[in-house]
Amino acid sequence: MADLWAEYLGTPNDELITYVRSLRSRCRLGILSNSFVGARERETAAYRFDELVEEIVYSHEIGICKPDERAFRMTCARLDVRPEDCLFIDDAAANVAAAQKVGMRAHVFRDNAAAVARIAAHLNGAAPSR
Repeated sequence: MADLWAEYLGTPNDELITYVRSLRSRCRLGILSNSFVGARERETAAYRFDELVEEIVYSHEIGICKPDERAFRMTCARLDVRPEDCLFIDDAAANVAAAQKVGMRAHVFRDNAAAVARIAAHLNGAAPSR
């Protein structure tokens, strides 16, 4: 089990975490995670994501996994935001496509620089680049 949790938790992306922390005063922040029982407790202990964002939606708690559109809608509802006002970033293209289908702007995570640029453009009201 220790190996399973170590793989699940991975290593922190400190650069991106620091950047996201700087956004707290500028926008609503949330995490939508496909997960399993124990994830909230382990991630909180390891990364303090509960201090980083306003809402964490875990699939095992809501009974819906990405890319099911209901997961995106539920996350928006919990954050009290409209999908069209959201930017969703994920490393899985299927999840990005599903987010776009519900009206979110969405971006496939490839590296920190591209993610930060996309977030900055979104917050500044710029149209997404291709």
